[in-house]
Amino acid sequence: MNVLVTGGAGFIGSHVAEAYLRRGDRVVVLDDLRRGRRDQVPAGAELVVADIASPEAAELLRRGHFDIWNHHAAQVNVRHSVADPRDDARTNIDGLLNLLQAAVDAGVRRVLFASSGGAIYGEAEQRPTPETARKVPESPYGVSKLAGEHYLFAYHRLYGLDYVALRYSNVYGPRQDPEGEAGVIAIFGDRLCRGLPLEVFGDGEQTRDYIYVADVVAANLVLTEAALPPAAAVDDRAFNVGTGRETTVNQLAAWARRRVPDAHVRHSRPRPGEVRHSALDAAKLRALGWAPCVALEDGLEVTWAWLQGQRS
Repeated sequence: MNVLVTGGAGFIGSHVAEAYLRRGDRVVVLDDLRRGRRDQVPAGAELVVADIASPEAAELLRRGHFDIWNHHAAQVNVRHSVADPRDDARTNIDGLLNLLQAAVDAGVRRVLFASSGGAIYGEAEQRPTPETARKVPESPYGVSKLAGEHYLFAYHRLYGLDYVALRYSNVYGPRQDPEGEAGVIAIFGDRLCRGLPLEVFGDGEQTRDYIYVADVVAANLVLTEAALPPAAAVDDRAFNVGTGRETTVNQLAAWARRRVPDAHVRHSRPRPGEVRHSALDAAKLRALGWAPCVALEDGLEVTWAWLQGQRS
C-alpha cells in the first residue's frame, strides 16, 4: 500500500514508518523537523519537510494516491499546552483539519489517528479505564486530542471517511525525546546519563500505564487492516492502547537508582494540567488479536541501553 506517516521523523512515527516498510509498503514521511529528526526517518521512506497546517501538506495528501494516512504529527507536551493553548490548537486542531478534507478528496482508505488515553479521560473513576468512560481532559492538550476524534467522527458521518483513533497510554522506548515529549522514562534516563538529579513532581505516587513502543507499533498494524463497522458514536472507533497496569514515578526512580546508585532524587511542586492516576483497559483491541508483549523491566533495559549509546 501507499502510506503517509505524518510525524514520521518523531519518536513513535518513525517506528511506525519502519514497520510499514518492513511489510513492503511504500512510505512517505511528512514532518516539519521541529521536533522530529532527519536521521530517524527510516531508509527507504521518502521525506517531505512541511508543516501539517500548510497548503503544501494538504496538496501532498490530495495528490499522493495514499491508501493509508497514519497521523502522528502533534504538539504533545502537556505543559506547553497549558502555557500556550493556541499554539497547541494550531497544530493539533488546525493541522488536522487542514489535512482531513484533502483525505476525503483523495479517497484515502483509512486514517489512523494518534490520540491520548492518558489525557482525555482525566481523573477516571474506573481504572483500568474503558473507551466508554467519561471524558474530562484536564489540559488543553487533552482537549485538542479529544476534539480531533470528534472531527474525525464528523467526517466519518458526513463523507464516509474510514478512521480509527488510538488512545495511547504512556509510550516509552528508544528515540523518545527527553526534551520535547516529556516522557518520564526518557527524562530519567537522560538525566542519569548526564549525572543530574532525578526530579520528581509532587510526592511521586502518581501512576501511569507505561507501554513499550514496539507494542504500540503492533497496534497500528492491527488497526491498519482490521475490518470495522460504521461508527454510531465517537467511542466506536476509539481503541485504548495500554497494558492496564499502573506504575508510580517513585517506582521508576527506584529502578533508575538501581542502575546508578548514587543518583540523587529531588522533589518539586506538582505540575498543573496533569492527572494523578491513569491506566487503560485495552480489551477492545485485544479482541482483534493484539496484546502487549514487552514487560516494563525489559523495555526499560532496552531504553536505558539506547540512551547510553546516544550519550557515547
